Amino acid sequence: MTYTYEELADDFVNVPIQVHGVYRTELKANFLYSGHVDQPTTKCAIIVALRGQADFIFDHVDHYQMKPGKVLIGGLQKQLEIQTGHCGFEYYLVHYLPLSSNMVDVQRLIDVSMLHVALDLELLELQEQLLQAASFPGSMGLMEKKTLFYRTVNKLLQSERHQQNKESYIVIDETIQYIQAHYSKPLSLNLLAERYQMKPKYFSYLFHKYVGVGPIDYLIQYRVHCAQEMLITGQFPVAMVAKSVGYSDAYYFSRLFKKHKGVPPSKVGLYLKRNSPS
Repeated sequence: MTYTYEELADDFVNVPIQVHGVYRTELKANFLYSGHVDQPTTKCAIIVALRGQADFIFDHVDHYQMKPGKVLIGGLQKQLEIQTGHCGFEYYLVHYLPLSSNMVDVQRLIDVSMLHVALDLELLELQEQLLQAASFPGSMGLMEKKTLFYRTVNKLLQSERHQQNKESYIVIDETIQYIQAHYSKPLSLNLLAERYQMKPKYFSYLFHKYVGVGPIDYLIQYRVHCAQEMLITGQFPVAMVAKSVGYSDAYYFSRLFKKHKGVPPSKVGLYLKRNSPS
């Protein structure tokens, strides 16, 4: 089963991950590798195809044809066979394990998902840095490896998002920049859609597909974030903050802020003062 990039991103954000071995592996041509048929895999993996072609067969049923531009994620406790093509197969491999005993939380990270990515210089450099960091001893080396692991995951999921939205990602990226620059002004779905001569419903569909939330939900979340940054300083009254992020009604803003942040805006500055060193 292949999950969406938003679903995978959500799990990688919320589930702790332990990063294990990092390898660059080359398999010879026209060969069947069946080492994990009798001994199922004991870790999840990120497999980035570099050269050649191979068929990855999980549990004798699920077939994934791997070639440059394709990535597999997951694959824990799976029987695995790899059938290489006539040019062999070269790939990066990173082993990881989700650190949670709740299978519901980790299911999407251990199932097999395929991504389609641009095999660009940035991704290749990240993989080489990750490979080098894996050989560093001590906690600093482990921290560097984990940092590069998450940067790699982010790069892969961003690339998948662009691949799935080739026709619209430039429009959506520009819309995001426009919202961030004009969030304090009156903005509506119709106004945003009209900038690209699109019907509001279709524009909202494209935005949601790319970002994971609708354009107005994104606007609200960004406004609340900016308001929180102001409130944390403890220097501005709630009414002023509300107006600065586009809400003339301070009561409505307060309800909205509490809904998204779990506390009323009037408590944010007070909390900071109580916890500031004297």
